[in-house]
Amino acid sequence: VSFHRVSVVVLVSLLGCGRQKSAPADAHRGRSLEASALASPQLPQSPGGTSGRSNGEPVAPGREEYVRLCAPCHGPEGRGYVADHAPSLVTPTYLESASDDFLKAAIATGRPGTSMGAYGKIYGGPLDEAALVRMVAFLRSQGPPARPLKKSVAGDPKRGEEVYGRVCKACHGDAQTRGEAVHLANPKFLAQASDAFIRYAVDRGRPGTKMLAFSGTLTEAQIADVVTFVRAFAKTQHGEELLPPPTGHEPLVLNPRGQDPKFTIRDGRFVSVDEVHRALVARRRLVIADARPPSDWMRVHVTGAVSIPYHDPNRIDEIPDDVWVVAYCACPHHLSGEVVDELIRHGHKRALILDEGINEWHRRGFPVKAAPGVTVPAREASPSPPP
Repeated sequence: VSFHRVSVVVLVSLLGCGRQKSAPADAHRGRSLEASALASPQLPQSPGGTSGRSNGEPVAPGREEYVRLCAPCHGPEGRGYVADHAPSLVTPTYLESASDDFLKAAIATGRPGTSMGAYGKIYGGPLDEAALVRMVAFLRSQGPPARPLKKSVAGDPKRGEEVYGRVCKACHGDAQTRGEAVHLANPKFLAQASDAFIRYAVDRGRPGTKMLAFSGTLTEAQIADVVTFVRAFAKTQHGEELLPPPTGHEPLVLNPRGQDPKFTIRDGRFVSVDEVHRALVARRRLVIADARPPSDWMRVHVTGAVSIPYHDPNRIDEIPDDVWVVAYCACPHHLSGEVVDELIRHGHKRALILDEGINEWHRRGFPVKAAPGVTVPAREASPSPPP
């Protein structure tokens, strides 16, 4: 597989609805999520009873990677909805229907245009093959094993479109727009999820989430129709290329001879996309930090942004203390908040979060550098900003 020609896509996309608000930003100020999650008595137990705490007890394989990379969005217990649309990874019906290969592929390739980046090294992420295997083993240890799935028969996509519009679209969106739940038209989801996997999710639902079990509400034929309609989303998807990976030597400070921006700061922590855009147009001196995994930066990033991923913010000591830093992600605040907190811990007093993240930047139509074939992530339209 060529490193730069891949269909890129963030951890596992599954059928489920619902969203909870991100944890309060102050909850992570002054401490790392990794440390707090490893110390949490509520971390899921692995077979054999290891707790994963940092008090000398054994740590289950894959647990540390999960806490460092996945817990910020999916939660230390894997129940999801800590940030944006990150779903539960431990719902029994999900683990029953997801093969190890599906889990590994979803982690490695991510979900393009969502908050779930590609975490496999071949796509610019931090996990090699062995680490991916450990991560899958950890997730697998949190619930039932995969089970054989009943084959999904072919349905009628026209009938499926009517049923989907009536019971699914409000949560899952369609080929053009994302809803509050997993975007089923995502190209990587469609490439990796079997018809039987989709059918099982519709039939059994995702207990503990807003995704209901439709067995008994929809007939077997209607479920088959919906599955066939969802599968047809793949016809609207196109391959993408990646930008070259970040070298770690990209210039940090934009407009180094410019004046400092004058921001109106919300809650001592957030700055609007409009103000940051105005600062760039006026050639103000600042740093734009992309807190997402490098794979997302390689797909599309704010023009001039440098890759400073939340899981490896290794360039923050290079940033001059007197320069404003604005970090962004797509969740819309959570991972960028991790980078800002790390800057503050290093004594930087001019670190802010881009309010609503890169998706709001996209909605405003502000400049980005994108890989060939990349389009703006599918989102519901938001109201136009005031003049």
